[in-house]
Amino acid sequence: MADPTFLIIAVVIAALLFDYTNGWNDSANAIATVVSTRVLSPTSAVLLAAALNFGGALVSTKVAKTIGGDLVAPEMVTQTVVLASMLAAALWVVCMTWLGMPISGSHSLIGSLVGSATMARGSEIVNLAGVQKTLVAMLVSPIAGLAFGFLLMWGLLWFVRRWSPRKVSNTFGKAQLLSVSWMAWEHGNNDAQKVMGVITLALVAGGFQSDMEVPLWVKLACGTVMALGTAAGGWKVIKTLGSGLIKIQPIHGFAAETAASATLGVAAYMGVPVSTTHTITGSIMGVGATRRLSAVRWGLGSKILLAWGLTLPATAILAALSYRVLNLVFGLV
Repeated sequence: MADPTFLIIAVVIAALLFDYTNGWNDSANAIATVVSTRVLSPTSAVLLAAALNFGGALVSTKVAKTIGGDLVAPEMVTQTVVLASMLAAALWVVCMTWLGMPISGSHSLIGSLVGSATMARGSEIVNLAGVQKTLVAMLVSPIAGLAFGFLLMWGLLWFVRRWSPRKVSNTFGKAQLLSVSWMAWEHGNNDAQKVMGVITLALVAGGFQSDMEVPLWVKLACGTVMALGTAAGGWKVIKTLGSGLIKIQPIHGFAAETAASATLGVAAYMGVPVSTTHTITGSIMGVGATRRLSAVRWGLGSKILLAWGLTLPATAILAALSYRVLNLVFGLV
């Protein structure tokens, strides 16, 4: 059996690697629309998003405790289970980012954690009620984003119906600076916490602490690494979200970001981990649908939906295989 200290170091490195790739893929969630509308340059946008990701990561731990304690039984988890899940999740996110597909880091994390845990201890380790609650929330979030984005955009169009196009563009170009900042903050508040929960789960499994309270160093590390991943910019994914789904102007970007941010803020307050990617994608589609249904490029949307649908089973299988390899090759249990 491997030294617990060696294992926890490996787990932290793997978890932070996933955190980085998650920020890399999810940078599009915060800045795709503001880059597409040319309100901010790509460099300014990623730096702003990175800074606010870091700040948002430090304000709460409700989501972290859900990830660490509600999906699998902490007392049955081993550090190898967590290590295998993080390696699998990171691999999947990297592959999808290279393909330019916006996918859910949350789904990747949950699928991989459940897959490796089931391979190690059987289905009894999985908290079905916790998994069900999380998956329902993740299914609802893009629908909520779509509905809120549609309604907000419809209301804004009525509000500015007598404005000149120039006034609309200038006003919402400035307003978009606020909406993109809020979106970046909520991304950090929701997504960085998920890795905090995983690292804390590994600390409990290794006997380094007795409860699921997230240590300060874990908060700082996760916030920093996610910010760095965001700063790297997943440009293919940014192009997909920023111009692939609909043609975006500042008013559309403002509506989509505001709708998604509000949805994410409510979820984080309730301690429910939801997909930032699913939420902002749904919001963009809802905003585009106020023009006409054909304004949304549904063909690309269907490809994104396919990637979403594959994420849970693919990461679960990858994590189960990763656990088996670690067990056979390195003798880790």
